Amino acid sequence: MSIDSDFSLATRRHFMLAAAATGIGTAVPSLAWAQDKPQKGGTLNLLLFPEPPTLTTIAHTAGSSVTISGKVTEGLLTYDFNLNPQPQLAVAWSISPDGLVYRFQLRQGVKWHDGKPFTSADVVHSIALLKEFHPRGRATFAGVAEVQAPDAHTVVLQLSRPIPYLITALAASESPIVPKHLYSSGRADTNPANNAPVGTGPFVFKEWVRGSHVIYERNPHYWDGDKPYIDRLVVRFIPDAAARTAAIESGQVQIAPSSPVPFAEVERLRAKPGLQFETRGYEYINSVYRLEFNLESEPLKDLRVRQAIAHALQRENLLKVAWYGQGKLTTGPVHPALKKFYVPDLPVLPYDLKRAEKLLDEAGLTRGKAGGQWRARLNLTPIPNEGGQRTGDFLKQALGRIGIDVQINSQDFATYIKRIYTDRAFDLHVSAMSNTFDPTVGIQRLYWSKSFQRGLPFSNGAHYASPEVDRLLESAAVEMNEAQRIREVAEFQKHIATDLPDITLVAPDIYTIADKRVRNHTVGADGVAGNLAGVWLAAS
Repeated sequence: MSIDSDFSLATRRHFMLAAAATGIGTAVPSLAWAQDKPQKGGTLNLLLFPEPPTLTTIAHTAGSSVTISGKVTEGLLTYDFNLNPQPQLAVAWSISPDGLVYRFQLRQGVKWHDGKPFTSADVVHSIALLKEFHPRGRATFAGVAEVQAPDAHTVVLQLSRPIPYLITALAASESPIVPKHLYSSGRADTNPANNAPVGTGPFVFKEWVRGSHVIYERNPHYWDGDKPYIDRLVVRFIPDAAARTAAIESGQVQIAPSSPVPFAEVERLRAKPGLQFETRGYEYINSVYRLEFNLESEPLKDLRVRQAIAHALQRENLLKVAWYGQGKLTTGPVHPALKKFYVPDLPVLPYDLKRAEKLLDEAGLTRGKAGGQWRARLNLTPIPNEGGQRTGDFLKQALGRIGIDVQINSQDFATYIKRIYTDRAFDLHVSAMSNTFDPTVGIQRLYWSKSFQRGLPFSNGAHYASPEVDRLLESAAVEMNEAQRIREVAEFQKHIATDLPDITLVAPDIYTIADKRVRNHTVGADGVAGNLAGVWLAAS
């Protein structure tokens, strides 16, 4: 869907059609039987790993936090599988022809879980917090000059420049609306409510036992009819991969998103008659794995060293060995699922060990410089999951062939975040980053010089700075002509392929495993990261 005059017309039409909406919009069922009559009651056990650092995403974009946040805190909109907006806390919306004014009509009669009324003041305050504290929201809402609340159920966004992707950035997982009365003072990123959330959603937070689980209970005052159907949602944290597999097979958990089992177990579990694999529900979050270079690290400041590392990677073997073939090789920063922005023929340095060795010699990293056979010693920090660890192991072997001794740092998720973004105590970083639904939202933060800030997670970890890349990213962020915007994003990718602040490696296959009794769990682009208000448990 293009964000142009036709799109504005479409959204104005939706304003009229949605004005009387009382539900969350048309939803595509996850399975053919999802249209069966829902049954009420029961407990749904959801597996999540790693344990999230926080339970809301007002100032965080950790993948596990994204999955869990929307159960309590909601967004203005939700999205179908084609990223078409649907009502949530906003029941209607319009966009001015010049793209500079967004008007939202809010759902009436909604209450926060502590009983206070939800109003436009909450939305105004939440957008201000997202603009200041959210890793992606800093860019997403940068062009929002003013947010007005002409009455308790109307919000108007006045933009200083067009934001062509804004209408798709308002999901609960991306831009949650939080209660102003709990976030009116202090910093949003350290607010205690982040870990004991109060929202408007279908589930009420009850407890978080660190290292074990989070319990949510049914919100009896939820605005959407008889929903939610289940009485309790228990989110269980199981760090061990073998234990996760056993929990799924035994029925200890009934639903597990984000490719939860070891790669070697996937085909065996697919054959189990009581399980279903769902690949939809990840349209809003398209993740890629990257090898990111710390450009503050002395040897990696030299482009020749980064080029040598690229030449040392036999990428087809990486996919086959480290990922069991469960993914796609990528040419640059953009995930292949973002089809209109993906450039399939970017220059990728070929596997060539002789060329790699020559480049290292030219850079002064000769054999024996670091002792023994080693040219250099680098530390590598992988994201703490199977994909990150296996990729790290592969890279250690690959770089060892050209005389680079790689030391792998293993740590829990919180320590990993601190090492990369606060302490910056790394040379190489295997990261998993979501492209989200648009390059400006999901990709710009990784390469824009202005997004580098010590302590800001999931941002420009390389500390890459290029005036031309900044210009292209900033131009694409406001360009309303879709063809021109696509050209700018393509040109940006060519610069990254040349400058090599990172190497994008794999776009992994992502899926949800669920017991076949779990109905209606994937109804839109955010899948299990949605609010799960419509989920129900069949008797058999």
